Amino acid sequence: MAGRIPGRIPGVDLARGLAVLGMFAAHLLTIAPFDPADPATWIDVANGRSSILFATLAGVSIALVTGGARPIDGAALSTARRRLVVRAILLWVIGALLISTGVPVYVILPAYALLFLIALPLLRLSARMLWIIAAVIALVVPWLLPWLNALPVWEGETGGDLALILGWHYPFPLWSAFVVAGMAAGRADLRSRRTAWLLTAGGLVAAIAAAAASAVPALAALDPRSILGQVLADDAHSGGLLEVIGSGGGALATIGACVLLCRTRANGVLLPLRAVGSMPLTAYVGQLVAWALIAAAVLGDTGDLLGFRALQPFWPFVLVTLAACTAWALLLGRGPLERLLGWVARRVAP
Repeated sequence: MAGRIPGRIPGVDLARGLAVLGMFAAHLLTIAPFDPADPATWIDVANGRSSILFATLAGVSIALVTGGARPIDGAALSTARRRLVVRAILLWVIGALLISTGVPVYVILPAYALLFLIALPLLRLSARMLWIIAAVIALVVPWLLPWLNALPVWEGETGGDLALILGWHYPFPLWSAFVVAGMAAGRADLRSRRTAWLLTAGGLVAAIAAAAASAVPALAALDPRSILGQVLADDAHSGGLLEVIGSGGGALATIGACVLLCRTRANGVLLPLRAVGSMPLTAYVGQLVAWALIAAAVLGDTGDLLGFRALQPFWPFVLVTLAACTAWALLLGRGPLERLLGWVARRVAP
């Protein structure tokens, strides 16, 4: 197929590319709250949802590298587990280094590392069992999260630092639901048209149901500071039940739709986005490193969010990322950081 990157599932890469650029938008743009009547606000869908899509795709990746629809077993599974542990450690280290730059974003990589470790005991499970576990986490943990967020461990400067190095802005007890759902999708065989249609339809139903529930007057009138208001919230990064169902469903629908879209002639045209999705770690880290360097040189302060956004960096970052990732994918294949992590994992766990 034209524009194909060897060894990849095009639709999964496309979804990853959208997630990465969505996180660029959430970081680099000042976005007004979503208003269906104002197209200028539609980009607000990237807030929160792009990172949830990113986490769901992490689960897809874990499933694919451990056999996809036919899970590996025995010595191969043991090796895969050790390599995932190595990758988790490296992701945490990279995340800690990015945090040290002072760039004012909540770096997702420490949470990613913990989510990789949480996934290890689940690698032998079937898609059916993974769907059940993901549903249980999604329905139960939002009721516990307000109490977890209120723990004294998060108080003060030390608590703030702990939250950063654990990626608590993406709380792993809850976000494991997205990773496990992604693993279930990967185990269900994403090369199947039927799987893609089921993901698209099921995800859309969940997203629409959550949106409809959030519009119910009794729920809309809840005090967002109350326990019930927090549990049922649908705001970005709230961890509320409606956000989990709506944004999680939206992530699954996006993955299914991207897989279907890449089975058409549009696949070749979408190569630049797919190239970004083939090296998401490189694109994500590159954005934050470039941000730190430019902000330090131009503003003298890597933490000046409004000052950096005033430079209007979004489109330059997007265009450079698309061009660089496309050239690298076509000429050299696997992304530089992805290649480095793979090399280290193979050396440590041969």
